[in-house]
Amino acid sequence: MGHALSHCSGKITRHSEPDQHHPLAKPTMMDHSVANPAFNQNRFRPSSNSRQLSGLGITHRLMFIPRHLFAGTHCLVSFCLLSFLTSAKLSAAEDPQNPKNPGDAYVTVGPEYRIDHDLTDRGNPKGKSFEFSMPLADSKIFRGDDSTLEPLKKEVRKARKIFVYIPATYVDGTRAPILVIHDGPGPLNLVRHALDNLTVSKDPARKLPAFIAIGVENGGNDGKNSQRGLEYDTLSDRLARFIYLEVLPAVLRQPEIHAAYPKLTLTENPWNRAVMGCSSGGAAAMSMGWFRPDWFRRIIAYSGTFVDQQDDDAPEESKYPLGAWEYHSSMKLIETSERKPLRIFTHVSDKDLRPNDAEETYHNWVMAGHRTAAALKAKGYNHRYVFSLSSGHCDKRVFEHTLADTLVWLWQGYRRE
Repeated sequence: MGHALSHCSGKITRHSEPDQHHPLAKPTMMDHSVANPAFNQNRFRPSSNSRQLSGLGITHRLMFIPRHLFAGTHCLVSFCLLSFLTSAKLSAAEDPQNPKNPGDAYVTVGPEYRIDHDLTDRGNPKGKSFEFSMPLADSKIFRGDDSTLEPLKKEVRKARKIFVYIPATYVDGTRAPILVIHDGPGPLNLVRHALDNLTVSKDPARKLPAFIAIGVENGGNDGKNSQRGLEYDTLSDRLARFIYLEVLPAVLRQPEIHAAYPKLTLTENPWNRAVMGCSSGGAAAMSMGWFRPDWFRRIIAYSGTFVDQQDDDAPEESKYPLGAWEYHSSMKLIETSERKPLRIFTHVSDKDLRPNDAEETYHNWVMAGHRTAAALKAKGYNHRYVFSLSSGHCDKRVFEHTLADTLVWLWQGYRRE
């Protein structure tokens, strides 16, 4: 489909990062070098009971990991050994569009938060915003009439809104990178400010490409037997196909966009397509990259729903009976599958959804977040993981505090077409 788009038990561990509360910190194997200058270290400053390693700018703190967060997993020593062996094997085959760097790390933020100045209006030139609708009945992929839906209990939208922001620095006729945002508009305002400020940054280590942000509204409601759940929580390539084959062409066909940018062309390089979301939208971003890395390769998942929220009567249940829980546990898809060409950011909050649920519920967001991060690291993915303190599910403060750094890290290795 390559046509052009144009018009074990509780353990004491150590963590090496500017903050030290991170629950996946491990002895020695978790040491990272000085943080990348692209990241504002003032926001990740050490807490009072941490200590600096002389001359390295790295802090360590002893911490206790609760037993239930790692119930049923291999012991951390085994994890560290696997991580070492895996990274040694993969180090020789790095893609320059997906570089390893000190930003590939486990970072703890909070409990205090503030909005990053790059996510505010700093008076830089503004781009153009557009909005249009796509009737579900016109779709060949998500028509709103799937057999798994219960529309009398969970309403399905008649049409979904699409929100588009094209930054001032985009040059009409050039191939534009894109960022798809689930649950659009979502944090589009923050993304818009990041584009306005960081596409004109004079600091090459803290600069963004002029990507087009496309917020896609979900099909309605939430959870099992809903249209949103069908789109986001199903382990398949359906959502990737919907975005690539229907939404992106619709953006190019939209009359107002065409009038403003008559030569608008979207990238055909999968490394220049990013996807982000929160909650089920985060799991959906992962699945789009996982099932179609030939289309989407840069992934952001805040408070990712890596739990069993797939419809019980979905056809995919026969292959992935525990839905997104299979990424890190049970089938352990990340661990047992060949490493894919992906760059992945994940996050979980310490007070995310159902943090005290037992493993057999397959619905503990905190456990799922930690395990997903551990699996990605063990497999050698270029991965950045943020653990936020005193915060909840899809916490607005976490977005405001971290999203600029997240976007800068995500787009490292970008090559203009």
